[in-house]
Amino acid sequence: MRVLGVDPGLTRCGVGVVEGVAGRSLTMRGVGVVRTPADAELGLRLVAIEQGIEQWLDEYEPEVVAVERVFSQHNVRTVMGTAQASAVAMLCAARRGLTVALHTPSEVKAAVTGSGRADKAQVGAMVTRLLRLDAPPKPADAADALALAICHIWRAPAQNRLQQAVAQNRLQQAAAPHASKPASHHASKGRTA
Repeated sequence: MRVLGVDPGLTRCGVGVVEGVAGRSLTMRGVGVVRTPADAELGLRLVAIEQGIEQWLDEYEPEVVAVERVFSQHNVRTVMGTAQASAVAMLCAARRGLTVALHTPSEVKAAVTGSGRADKAQVGAMVTRLLRLDAPPKPADAADALALAICHIWRAPAQNRLQQAVAQNRLQQAAAPHASKPASHHASKGRTA
């Protein structure tokens, strides 16, 4: 499985591609940051992010795009920019028919380090170790994008089994009312004159 991880942000949008399957060694295919100038108009910044993500999708042809789920922050302006960059990444993936997976920061941290409260340095160190890199990717947004991709590769098999179980349960529940009703035969009673 090849996954493009996206750590959304307006100024720095981290991107990283990881390939592999759960339980086996993973390989980094690419890592970087899509940057936009802080003083540029918002619409132009979003276009720049779209163009950057499209280049990554063209070059690496991932099967899945894993995006950090936007969570509430104290700074509304920051969370709005993050949400807008996140939406651009999801749009680019959806336009190509790619699966989009959202993971919370604590899910990513827990998957990569074992603790949902790990700091950026711990995440960077584990990404470096897991991908057998010489040094942690810089800036932290790039390491976070790789962590998102790793998280998705490791969590996808369990998520797929869970989704299949839920779907199977829904089918069984939908069939249950029909199975419990006795078949009724309506004999039409004809009138005689």
